[in-house]
Amino acid sequence: MSVKDAVVRRFQDLCAARNIAVNELANLSGVTPSTAYSMMDPNRRDISIITIKKFCDGLEISLGEFFSSPEFDGLEQEIK
Repeated sequence: MSVKDAVVRRFQDLCAARNIAVNELANLSGVTPSTAYSMMDPNRRDISIITIKKFCDGLEISLGEFFSSPEFDGLEQEIK
């Protein structure tokens, strides 16, 4: 799994646990829904650390809490 896929999966899991849609996550985070959907789209996966931080703020979690998840522990090397 790539780091971008892991980020998306983590946000999907957090949204499911809180029973909110991606659109609601965008609204809670102060970003446009198109930004959220762009990140979720497997063909685009436009992800920046600033967007991740905003989503974490919207979910009221820290970056540390976000990245403290098994999805990130077994990531493949990005350099090949």
